[in-house]
Amino acid sequence: MLMFCIGQLLNLDTGNRDGQNLVTEDVTVVEGDVATISCRVKNSDDSVIQLLNPNRQTIYFRDFRPLKDSRFQLVNFSNSELRVSLTNVSISDEGRYFCQLYTDPPQEIYTTITVLVPPRNLVIDIQKEIAVEGEEIELNCTAMASRPATTIRWFKGNKELTGKSEVEQWSDMYTVTSQLLLKVGREDDGVPVICLVDHPAVKDLQTQRYLEVMYKPQVRVSQNYPVQGLTREGEPLELTCAAFGKPQPTDMRWLRVDDEMPQHVVVSGSNLLISNLNKTDNGTYRCEASNAVGKSHADYMLFVYDTTATTEPAVHDSRAGEEGSIRSVDHAVVGGVVAVVVFAMLCLLIILGRYFARHKGTYFTHEAKGADDAADADTAIINAEGGQNNSEEKKEYFI
Repeated sequence: MLMFCIGQLLNLDTGNRDGQNLVTEDVTVVEGDVATISCRVKNSDDSVIQLLNPNRQTIYFRDFRPLKDSRFQLVNFSNSELRVSLTNVSISDEGRYFCQLYTDPPQEIYTTITVLVPPRNLVIDIQKEIAVEGEEIELNCTAMASRPATTIRWFKGNKELTGKSEVEQWSDMYTVTSQLLLKVGREDDGVPVICLVDHPAVKDLQTQRYLEVMYKPQVRVSQNYPVQGLTREGEPLELTCAAFGKPQPTDMRWLRVDDEMPQHVVVSGSNLLISNLNKTDNGTYRCEASNAVGKSHADYMLFVYDTTATTEPAVHDSRAGEEGSIRSVDHAVVGGVVAVVVFAMLCLLIILGRYFARHKGTYFTHEAKGADDAADADTAIINAEGGQNNSEEKKEYFI
């Protein structure tokens, strides 16, 4: 009997020959979940079905479980199927499981269980908790102990960025670290940097850090009065300076560029007031603001018009530039320059027109000289500038 069993085992058919009746599928399962193994018979003849583990120990023989591992449970048994579940799967359960059908000759087919392990932990390390505008900072995201190795993706807000990843293998596990170099600006303050994991064992696994960026002030000067209209002699002018930065600006002051501030100018905090404008107030007025990061400024160009002026007002637009300011443009000055250029071109055209007209008239006058008193055409030709004898002296010049 023993020799018969050994002979039966030696004659097991492990290939996929024609007429093979056994059917099964590979199983992929996340660590800790349940794996289900199914051994099915296409054309059942009531032959015995059994399931073996990777060590070729019998898990189930028909509906009987010789193996003592209680994680294996019978789900279904019939003449055409043996279905078994394995709970709380671990990496040690990975491998080939064999379905056997005791026919003549015996048949065998295997299914492979693959165990996926999600990252144990996901951490972002940031080089500097607080960065200054213009600096390049380093961020590292680490996904530990996964199987297979994970893929790490970076996002700043909704924009995907590119990092550089390194993979370390420990036994059957993989640890992945991705490095991101990021140059920050003031617009990045408060924006989340997200580290997202792509792994077949887990969905939507991510962690994030919010950027904190310090930047120098942004300065803007606005005209409160007059709200609309020209800045005329005898009328008041009120300007307000607004500055925003991180940290919030602590020092703000008004000054007059390239000249002293008029004595009648009143500065109160962020406001500048001139109660009675005159021509001596013309110039550029600057608001400066500073914080721990740096200093910026914005300029206001003042032009005081006569009381009778009716020209449309100049637009004063002050913004912080490279050193904190872009000087405002007086459109009235630009208009004046354009008017001068147009006037000069008109004068040039008039002069050229008169010049050409004068030379054209001279030509016809010389041509007719001596012909006014002639009795007929032949006499006019003879009398013109001394007749034909002087024809060589007549020369025409065209300019």
